[in-house]
Amino acid sequence: MADDAANPITELTMKVDRVRTAMGGQKRIDAIHADGQLTVREHIDQLVDDGTFRELGTLAASLDPAQRAGTPGDGKVVGHALIDARPVAVAGDDITVRRGSSSVVGSRKVGRVFDQALKAGEPFVYLGQTGGARIPDALGAEGLAMVPPPVGLAGRRHQIPVVTAIVGPSFGGSSFISGLSDFVVQVDGTCLAVTSPNVIEVATGEAVSMEELGGTRVHSKRTGQVDQTVETAAQAHEAIRKFLSYLPSNAWSRAPRANPSPRVHNPALSEIVPQDRRKSYDIRDLIGAITDESSFFELGGGFARSLVTGLGHIDGHPVGILANQPASAAGTISPDACQKAIRLLVLCDSFDIPIVSLQDTPGFMVGTKVEHGGLLDASMRFLQAWELCGAPKLTVIVRKAFGMAFFSMGGTAMGSDLLVSWPGAEVGFMDPQVASNVVGTDVDPADNSPYRLAETMLIDEVIDPADTAVVLADALAGLANRRLRPPHERPLATWPSS
Repeated sequence: MADDAANPITELTMKVDRVRTAMGGQKRIDAIHADGQLTVREHIDQLVDDGTFRELGTLAASLDPAQRAGTPGDGKVVGHALIDARPVAVAGDDITVRRGSSSVVGSRKVGRVFDQALKAGEPFVYLGQTGGARIPDALGAEGLAMVPPPVGLAGRRHQIPVVTAIVGPSFGGSSFISGLSDFVVQVDGTCLAVTSPNVIEVATGEAVSMEELGGTRVHSKRTGQVDQTVETAAQAHEAIRKFLSYLPSNAWSRAPRANPSPRVHNPALSEIVPQDRRKSYDIRDLIGAITDESSFFELGGGFARSLVTGLGHIDGHPVGILANQPASAAGTISPDACQKAIRLLVLCDSFDIPIVSLQDTPGFMVGTKVEHGGLLDASMRFLQAWELCGAPKLTVIVRKAFGMAFFSMGGTAMGSDLLVSWPGAEVGFMDPQVASNVVGTDVDPADNSPYRLAETMLIDEVIDPADTAVVLADALAGLANRRLRPPHERPLATWPSS
């Protein structure tokens, strides 16, 4: 009888078990656990449906024969699994192996599973915590050329959803992937940047901490490069699952409908919004009242706060939400708010998700700061994105809609499939009080009445605020059997993700 050690199946089992169990060494695994963190395989096991992960490239190792014994998996773990019974592709950085650094073979693994996901029409999820490019492998002309950035991902045309969770310090490879993702969630205590603090200090002499460089406060409030921040890895996993629940698996299928939750006449809606245009309120209260219970999933909540964006359900139908926020800067639109809006429009057009726009804005911000901050360019890109977006667009004028912002938020002539107004709303070139000061004479506020628009069929209807959710639900039901546009008919699918 042949010796068990010589049995090919036994040999294979031993090799695979060694990589998947020992990874880069027990001491490194213990150090991760001592820090209260998870290995990449533990992240994957907690993210996906139990027992569904099918790993690929387990036996990969460094291209350099001298390093192969010390690079099990070559620093990346990739494969396919199910999330909520839907197929997904998953990849992540194994920091027990050379800090999860990007190398030739490891990059091939990631590229291979992404290509498979694109062909199969599966969402692609990345768990990022890489130490950057592997040195000295990436040095020199040949080394650089053999570890390119994620060019396949960059050219995907938004045919499948791409999600990144930053679960540890992330520089280079996984940071690049996050910049090409439809949704990015970052865990507190991590860092997301192109270059590490050590490299920055050597190159420029600038000393900066991880948190100051790319912590959650930086990205959630200043850069807008992450869509949500969370305290724990478990919350990051849940955010990924919830985000994917609103989207189709790919651009050639429809987003799933959640359990229907019929919307009804709700007199409390009009009580949320003060009639006095000078009084602020939180638009998220209105969003919560017109969407299905607990379904609103905010994106970029800490960034450009005068505009609220997110995903939700109305009578089970998935929608994108774009809403002015009177509780922040009176709901004026800044250059950053334009970029935030464009990001949502790109997502919704790419995956044919209807957009609900709630207008309550005095217009675009004014002043030298925003002018010098690129307001002209940003505002025109916002206008262009709305015009090009071919997903269904439903607009509700809630209270104020002045100037160019009226059009950018889906006003008359902007291709909205439904354009309605509450009866007390005001629509005009500018706020009547401001206009009176500019022209030096009183301006009649009645000229800004939505009834003027309704009389000439420049809006579809003036509605009872209590019926807002009903009107939207009826419109979405009517759009449910619309023709599904093929990916090449979605102009924003080729726009940048971020």
